[in-house]
Amino acid sequence: MDTIEELSGTYFYKGMPNLSAGELFFWIFLDKIDEQYGIHDLVAVSCIILGLPLLKTRAKPGAATKGTSIASKLSRRYLDIHLPFRLPTITNKSIKLLKPMYVNNLGAFVGRTVPVVGWLLLANDFARITFNTTTTYNRIARGDDKVW
Repeated sequence: MDTIEELSGTYFYKGMPNLSAGELFFWIFLDKIDEQYGIHDLVAVSCIILGLPLLKTRAKPGAATKGTSIASKLSRRYLDIHLPFRLPTITNKSIKLLKPMYVNNLGAFVGRTVPVVGWLLLANDFARITFNTTTTYNRIARGDDKVW
C-alpha cells in the first residue's frame, strides 16, 4: 500500500489503516501542524509572553490594565521618544472596550505592539494550517466525505 489509499470504504494514511473520514482529517491536521511550526512560532509565543502585564507597577487609573509587561518596560526605557502625533495601541482593557488607546511615546507604542505581532503571527499559522489541512483532505477524500 502507498502512504495514502482508500481501503474498503475506509482510508489508509501514513501507515494507519482503517481510518474513518473524521480520523483521516484529524491525522492530516496533525501533519500540517507539524509542517507549519518553526522558529517564527517561537518568536510569536515569545512576543505574547513578553507582552503580558506580569510586572508590578505604580497605581494606575481605574480603566488602565494592572501591571506592565517586560516589552513595555524595556521599550519605554530605550525608546523614550516623544512624538508630535498620537499612535493607536491595543491593551487588554481597550480590547474589552473595543476602543484603541492613543500614545505619543514611541517606546509605549512598541511595547504595546509586541504582543499584537505575536497574536498576528499565530493567527497566520492557524489560517495556513486550516487551509492546508482542508486542501489535502479534499484531495484524498471521496464524494460526500469532502469538506465544502
